[in-house]
Amino acid sequence: MQSTDFGKVAVLFGGNSAEREVSLNSGQAVLQALLEQGINAEAFDPAVRSITEITAYDRAFIVLHGRGGEDGQIQGLLEWLNLPYTGSGVLASALGMDKAKTKQLWQGCGMPTAPYRLLDQNTDFAQVVQELGLPLIIKPVHEGSSIGMSKVETLEQLQPAYEQAAVHDAVVMAERWITGREFTVVILNGQALPVIRLQPPSDAAFYDYEAKYQRNDTQYGIPCGLSHDAEQQLQALALRAFNAVGATGWGRIDAMQDEQGNFWLLEVNTVPGMTDHSLVPMAAKAIGHSFAELCQLILQQTLSPAQAQTNPQTQPMSSVG
Repeated sequence: MQSTDFGKVAVLFGGNSAEREVSLNSGQAVLQALLEQGINAEAFDPAVRSITEITAYDRAFIVLHGRGGEDGQIQGLLEWLNLPYTGSGVLASALGMDKAKTKQLWQGCGMPTAPYRLLDQNTDFAQVVQELGLPLIIKPVHEGSSIGMSKVETLEQLQPAYEQAAVHDAVVMAERWITGREFTVVILNGQALPVIRLQPPSDAAFYDYEAKYQRNDTQYGIPCGLSHDAEQQLQALALRAFNAVGATGWGRIDAMQDEQGNFWLLEVNTVPGMTDHSLVPMAAKAIGHSFAELCQLILQQTLSPAQAQTNPQTQPMSSVG
């Protein structure tokens, strides 16, 4: 595989979503890694450049987190332009960005995911508590990075938590709180990588934005602490959940294990973070891939099988077509 095989690469990052700052950090890291390998890559921030300029490039590495970049919009544009890009296509991106639709799909496939209710300003919050119990986790349906999320332990906290989430999204959900251990499974080119256990600081209610990106006392376990059989079970469940959404290339499935040992799917991330706190590089490192190698493996997804024959171990796939 030669660096010239990729032509001119647009690294798409920044954008206008609530996750812009995370995307800027991810994109700069990816851009630097590609440049260090001699790949002709350039930064492309749709918030400051006309998206029509993307036609000057041969392919795109998408590191746009959140709305506009992770929800099928940019993927649809690139499809229209017949420009190869990394990661999942239009439908999987749109589904993955919608937590409620993802849960409905998983439920329809018989996969375990916590009971939930959609909320609006006319919701009977007492009935929600009666149906789902307490505690609850309140989430904007179309946001990532735990933005707008909060834990609710009393009925009185539910409406303020809903209103906080509604600032970020017109669609809000309440989900039954799963008490137990949180894990994440990175998917790369059809393979589930070693499971990572996420252990936020004791003073954090859950793995929130601060624990993800700003604190240095969040603990990450590789090995994850599961038995060999349990880890394989979770990897298989994560891969099945990823495929059910139609996701391809790379991504991440978040899950919980309750106190009885049962696994529960939380959500899928089709454009995960690539910062120095991020989980995809951590899992890739556990199987011997440097950050630079990881970035090239993801970029190789944009090559046709014929173009990628020089390196068959990568199992490349194209998002276009």
